[in-house]
Amino acid sequence: MNKLKSLDELIENLQSLPTIGKKSATRMAMFLVKNKFIAMKIANSIESAITAIDECKECGNLTENELCEICMSNRENKICIVEHSKDIILLEENQIFNGYYFVMPELENDKIEKLLNLIKTKNIKEVVFGYTHSIENEAKIMYLEDRLKTENISFSKIAQGIPMGVGFENVDITSLYKAFSDRVKL
Repeated sequence: MNKLKSLDELIENLQSLPTIGKKSATRMAMFLVKNKFIAMKIANSIESAITAIDECKECGNLTENELCEICMSNRENKICIVEHSKDIILLEENQIFNGYYFVMPELENDKIEKLLNLIKTKNIKEVVFGYTHSIENEAKIMYLEDRLKTENISFSKIAQGIPMGVGFENVDITSLYKAFSDRVKL
C-alpha cells in the first residue's frame, strides 16, 4: 500500500490539538489536502497569530502589544483573577465584568508580585476570584487571600452551584452542597 508520510504527519499534528481525536484529525486533514486555498489561509493565520500574539506584561492576557487593551483602559477598581486568558475572552464578549483581569494558572511568586503591583497601580478595591470550583482552586484562593490581605481590599469569588435546567441527579455532591450553602435570600 502507498503510504503518504506527509498526510500521516498532518493527521498526527492535528491530533495534538485539544479535543481532536484520530477521526476528526483525519477528516480535517483530508479537507485541507483537498482545499489548498483554505489550507494556505489557515496556515498563514496560524503563522501570523503565533508571531504577533504574546502575553500582556501586566496581567498575562493575550495581546499584540506590550500591554493589552484592558490594562490600557479605564475600568472599575476591581480585578478578576482567572486561570486562562480564554476566560477573559468569554467574560469580555458577554460584558460580564468591567474591571481588570489577572491570569494566574499556577501560584508563582513572580506572578503574585506582578498582581500586587497591579493592585497598587490600578488602585484596586476588590479582588474577584474567577476560578471554577475545585479543591485545588479553593486552596489557591485561600493562599492568595492570605498573601493579599495587607492591601486593604475586599475579596469575593464567583458563585458555584447548579447549572440551569439540570436536575439534582445530574449534579455532583460538591456543587449541590455549594448551591445550598451559598443560597441567596429572596
